[in-house]
Amino acid sequence: MTDRFEADYLIETATDPAHAAEVMAGEQSSGTFLVIPGETEELKARAAARIERFEEIDPLAVPSLPGAAADRGQGWRRARVTLSWPVANIGPSLPNLLATVAGNLFELKPFSGLRLLDIRVPRAFAAAQPGPRFGVAGTRRLSGVANGPLIGTIVKPSVGLSAVETADLVATLAGAGIDFIKDDELQADGPACPFEDRARAVMRVINDHADRTGKKVMYAFNLTGEVDEMRRRHDLIRDLGGTCVMASLNSLGLTGFLALSRHAELPIHAHRNGWGYLSRHPALGWSYIAWSRLWRLAGADHMHVNGIANKFCESDDSSIASARSQLEPMWDDLPVTAMPVFSSAQTVLQPPETFARLGSADLIYAAGGGLMGHPDGPAAGVASLRAAWEAAMEGIPLDTRATDSPALARALAQAGGQAPA
Repeated sequence: MTDRFEADYLIETATDPAHAAEVMAGEQSSGTFLVIPGETEELKARAAARIERFEEIDPLAVPSLPGAAADRGQGWRRARVTLSWPVANIGPSLPNLLATVAGNLFELKPFSGLRLLDIRVPRAFAAAQPGPRFGVAGTRRLSGVANGPLIGTIVKPSVGLSAVETADLVATLAGAGIDFIKDDELQADGPACPFEDRARAVMRVINDHADRTGKKVMYAFNLTGEVDEMRRRHDLIRDLGGTCVMASLNSLGLTGFLALSRHAELPIHAHRNGWGYLSRHPALGWSYIAWSRLWRLAGADHMHVNGIANKFCESDDSSIASARSQLEPMWDDLPVTAMPVFSSAQTVLQPPETFARLGSADLIYAAGGGLMGHPDGPAAGVASLRAAWEAAMEGIPLDTRATDSPALARALAQAGGQAPA
């Protein structure tokens, strides 16, 4: 299908779900609640949304969401629905794609539940968008990490450190052998730690370390702000020799992010903070797979996916499915992939299951307390995580690998895992 785009939904309604699907298609294309002059059969054939697939599934006894139409004695019926639209309705425009597949649908009264599950677009969208310019391969090249995950961490405390204190922490982490460091999403350009001061202080440390050792730590500077501010901040990081910038997707919106990514010459580490308000209710909002496709097309090189046994509400199955989706091309002949970022309460315990379920080590593994809180310090924290990942990729039990890795043995004991006798 080259002239249409598609979206998959889970719907719930007290009405006939087949009719509810027709309401969706009309609302998001040429129709309205009454037939009006001008809505000819020719126009509908040219511009109307189509129902491509429809499958009714098990009903529910009570509605998932308030404000829906009343039960008419059928219970609350559910279905999986695929709609398609002509590309000619909107052109290869991401903001207007968003308005079409996720616009007024969520407010329609017939629905007591509506969730966007996936999106498929023709190649015309790829040609018109920046897409990830670096992704896995570019990130590996710039970080110097050819195999295995990038071992990373987040600057903590989240806020409160000055530029000098941040640089001192980065010096410690660089000396510990870290591959990747990111600003917290709460740290951007506050008076206590101005962006430019932090950038200069941190890059001085990173460049000095690279001159001594040949390894340049990748640091994702949070440049979230207004468009002109972000462009200036990006250029400063580029000119200082930095290799990554970071942006909060939900704060910027698609057009703000597109303005940054079309300008950027560095990888963009895309943070999903606020994701819960789009996804937490299982009958409302977005699946991560659908949502992240827009940001990959818009130019995100790294995408956060939480992690196994994370501190948030997301299940392990969801985190793994999210990560897999980032590594899967959107078209067979055109890889539009991003590097998944595992974070949130990650320690030495999760790598075996993460690797077994994902089937890849093309990822950033960002640990905070699981690295900085190692009883023997950050260098041992980095070493313990590397050893855990080596064991995972080689199929060796962690306690076996710990017999020749004191750092891993100590981390296992601290994390409550099995340490060697």
